[in-house]
Formats: sequence, C-alpha cells, structure tokens
Amino acid sequence: MRVLVASVTAVVAALALSSCTGDAPADQPSGVSGPSGRTSAPRLGQAPTVTLSPAPEPPPPAPARFRAARAIADVRLLAGIIGPRLATAPAYRAAGRTVSGRLDGLGYDVRRQWFRVPAGDSWGVPVAAGRSFNVVATPAGFDPGRPHLLVGAHLDTVAVAPGAEDNASGVAVLLEAARLATEQGTRLPVVLVAFGAEEPRGPGDDEHHVGSRHYVRHMPPAQRDALRAMVSLDRVGVGRDVPVCTGPLSPPDVRQALLRDARRVAVPAHPCENTASDHWSFEKAGFAVARLGSTSYAEYHSAADRPRVVDPRQLTRTGRLLWAWLERPGQPR
Repeated sequence: MRVLVASVTAVVAALALSSCTGDAPADQPSGVSGPSGRTSAPRLGQAPTVTLSPAPEPPPPAPARFRAARAIADVRLLAGIIGPRLATAPAYRAAGRTVSGRLDGLGYDVRRQWFRVPAGDSWGVPVAAGRSFNVVATPAGFDPGRPHLLVGAHLDTVAVAPGAEDNASGVAVLLEAARLATEQGTRLPVVLVAFGAEEPRGPGDDEHHVGSRHYVRHMPPAQRDALRAMVSLDRVGVGRDVPVCTGPLSPPDVRQALLRDARRVAVPAHPCENTASDHWSFEKAGFAVARLGSTSYAEYHSAADRPRVVDPRQLTRTGRLLWAWLERPGQPR
C-alpha cells in the first residue's frame, strides 16, 4: 500500500510541474516574445530583442479643391458689404486693403502699384481724375527674371454698380487660386494682380484698362522676357460653361491649353474672341493671353449687379479650369 501511495504522489507531482512550465524549452523562460509568437525571456546575460512594427506610410496629399463657399463669401464681402468700387473712390481703397490682407496672410509678398486715372464718364456718371492702384502679389522668393505666369482680375467697378459679377466674381476666383497655389504648388511661379481702373472712363483704349496698361508699361525687360502667359478673370459668375477668349493678336497657345484642360477636368467651355478686359493690355504688348468669362447677363453695369446674380457653380467651373492650367503635373485630383 505504501508503494502505491508513493507512486501516485510521484505522478501528481510530475503533472503539477508540467502545468507550471508548459512546453517552453529550458533555455527560453517566459516573459519576452520569441520568434514563435510565444512569450520568452533572453538567455542569461543577453539583452531582450524588441521588434518594432514598420512606420505607417504618410497619407497622400489631399486633392486640390476649389472652395465655392469661400468664393461666394468673398463676392458678398466685395459687392454686398463694400459695394460700388470706383477706382478712385474710398470704397476701392477699402477693397484693396481687404484683398492685400488676404494675399499677405497666404504668404505672398504684396505691394501697391499706384497710377493716375483720367477724368471721364463712368457708364453715364461724370467722374473726376484721381489715383488708383494695382494690388500685386508675388510668391516668396520670386525671381521676375525666371519663367512665370500671371493671373489678373480687376477689382474696380463702374460708378453705380456693386459689381458682384463684374468683377467680384473674378477676384474671388483669383483669391481661391492664390490659396491653392500656396497649399499645392504650381508648375511655374504665379504672379497675382488685382487691377485697378479696368472699367472705362470714355471710349477707346486710352480710357480703358488703365491699371493693366500701367503694369505692362512698367515691366522690366527681364520680366517681359520671362512672362510665359497671362490669364484675366473677368465676369466668371454666370452661365453654364466657361468662355475662353483671346483677342485677334495673341497666339492661340494659351486658349488651346485651357480648352484641353477643360476637357481633362470635365468643365464645359467654349472658345471666343474678346478684347474687353485686362488681357488686351498684355496682348497688345505681344504676350500670349486668354480671358476666362464674358457671358452676357441682364444686370451688367447696373445697381442690380448684386451677389444674388452670381452662381457658385459657375465660380467652381472657372476655378477648376484655372487650377487645372496652373497645377503641377501629376497632382492628385
């Protein structure tokens, strides 16, 4: 009987020892993860090996998107709050401060380019001579002697018009393009200009496009050689497709490139001929140009040209087309 009890006791002790140690080899105590995925400890005198998971890949950059809500807010600010912006009036200077502040906040180097504006007739309203200015914004580190592009939109209005479509719409798209260029980069550096005194003060070129004519006239020779193309944004807030215009002097390259980009990003667009915006000042000086916008609308040059006239969907079409032309090749969409 004593022999049987001793045998049972030995078996129980062996089973207890087995349940405590598991299957781990004698030289691999528990406590550190081993190759098999079980916990183990290092050999005596050996530091534990820690395996880290690979660092996650950084997310791809967010696609460049035109913000229609921001653009229409800018239209409401310029046309609904500031209102008519005759180039020589205090309201124009207020609008200039607003646009300058926005561009400065995006990191651009911003300056005012002053010039004289003649007396004349602003769409039926006699107006005195005075001074106005262009708001010129260049990216940080800009070299005017290296290849670059220029995008402009006139900031002024005729005397009686709040100028929502003509041309807060163009300025709003320009400001969105400025943001996208800062966040995403562009294929070439882009100069942005809010032109003063685009609206006529009488018949003929000498009393029209005063701010852009002044800009062209004062471009240094190196900058003239380096400017590859100019696009004017003028009346881009109505219609269902985007007019892509030039005058009769410009080579067709810029217009053709914009029309190709319109097809690429599925923006409806059509070609046209037009000399009634700031692109004409550059075109007469021999530059390749285009104008986006110029769809007819009932409220043109009137007190009824208020923010309700402007369609955010048309701002988006124009903004997407302009950005397709400016963006770096291969940017995510």
